[in-house]
Amino acid sequence: MQVNLNDLEKYFIKSDLIPAIAVDVNTKQVLMLAYMNQESLKKTLETGYTWYWSRSRQELWNKGATSGHLQKVISIFADCDDDTLLIYVEQIGNACHTGAYSCFFKQIYGNPEVK
Repeated sequence: MQVNLNDLEKYFIKSDLIPAIAVDVNTKQVLMLAYMNQESLKKTLETGYTWYWSRSRQELWNKGATSGHLQKVISIFADCDDDTLLIYVEQIGNACHTGAYSCFFKQIYGNPEVK
């Protein structure tokens, strides 16, 4: 299944930016949450590697381009409302800018055995 690159606007009806959740395809661990605009989604589909929109820098961002910690896209799913993406990736290196594998390492509640 491939989405037509000319039909991406349906994911951006509610907002110019949508959440994109990156998940390790092998471990199913949630790696990070970032945002995509229509251009970054198109570049992701064209290149096979994740591109996001940096809200702080106001520019496109190819995940891992400077660090080498790339995310190779395996599959992408849209939620039931077509306003959030779940991106299964092969993560090369760490996903988090802190050096952690996942951005979600600060537990604030619950059973420490559940990750």
